[in-house]
Amino acid sequence: MDFPYNVYGLAVLSSFLVSLSALPLWRRYCVRIGLVDDPGHRKIHAESTPLAGGLTVASGLLLPILAGAFALWLVRHAAETPGSLLGRLGALLPLGAASADPLTYGLGRRFVELGGILLGAVGMLTLGCLDDKYELKPKTKFAGQLLIALLVAATGVRITLFVPSQVFSFLVTVFWILTVINAFNFMDNMNGLCAGLGAVGAAFFALFAALAGQYLVALIAFLTLGALLGFLPHNYPRAKAFLGDSGSHLVGYLLAILAILPHFHTPEQPRRWAVLMPLLVLAVPLLDLAWVVVLRWRMSRPFYVGDTNHLSHRLVRSGYRRETAVLLIWLLAAAAGSLALLWKFLA
Repeated sequence: MDFPYNVYGLAVLSSFLVSLSALPLWRRYCVRIGLVDDPGHRKIHAESTPLAGGLTVASGLLLPILAGAFALWLVRHAAETPGSLLGRLGALLPLGAASADPLTYGLGRRFVELGGILLGAVGMLTLGCLDDKYELKPKTKFAGQLLIALLVAATGVRITLFVPSQVFSFLVTVFWILTVINAFNFMDNMNGLCAGLGAVGAAFFALFAALAGQYLVALIAFLTLGALLGFLPHNYPRAKAFLGDSGSHLVGYLLAILAILPHFHTPEQPRRWAVLMPLLVLAVPLLDLAWVVVLRWRMSRPFYVGDTNHLSHRLVRSGYRRETAVLLIWLLAAAAGSLALLWKFLA
């Protein structure tokens, strides 16, 4: 079965356009309901800014998925009843029945898993929105993150690490999801930083999945990439909207899942060290998380209380403009991802 690789381009383009055009609508909605970030302690903006990023990225991800599912249904309908109105409509789509077979087959095999992933995304978005609106207590927010991670792992999204234990796999997966979510949440401290790092990570995971022939995983990654790219012009270098906790939770969750889904190690390519590639792709947010947690622990401060000791803040204190500091961190993340890609080809 030949996969139509132009669908990857369509995925990026559709999610980009949906995200880019949806933000003004979500921005007005957030202003109307008071979902805004007001100036205050450790804030660098001078006026209230809508926390519309999470809703925007979610729109860029979910609406193309729904449209794609409907298109697949039309294509299958065209093959079964070519003379009907829907059949004729499906025949107009640039996706033949034979080309649609890999996606249909994948959806059938991983329906429960994919459903859990999407429900988890909605759950993280909702949890973040509640935190943006009501400033949840750290224990309450962590409990919500844990519950969603447990439910997603229960649907079959798992890390194995070659240990033949379902309990170990389950616990490592939950720990990984929680770690990456909070790493991206911590990195949401300057315009464009979190969204840009998410876009870089999504691009590399999309390449890894596409090269391995994992069409559904690649499509999710390309959709995530497009949705983040559509949001970035509204957030960098000047912010008309922020990601907020809803956006940083969603971005971190999606990158955690995208790091789990690709087959970095396969029977055809038995390279156990390959499972370390996601650590390289996400090295920047993970190392920044480790650094600030250790530093806060040494200073006898709660690790969840924000400060200005992140890499971005240190670059600014060393003389770089905020926009330049963010760009440098993007480039650092791209370099780390490129090393992982090079590792894949050379080893």
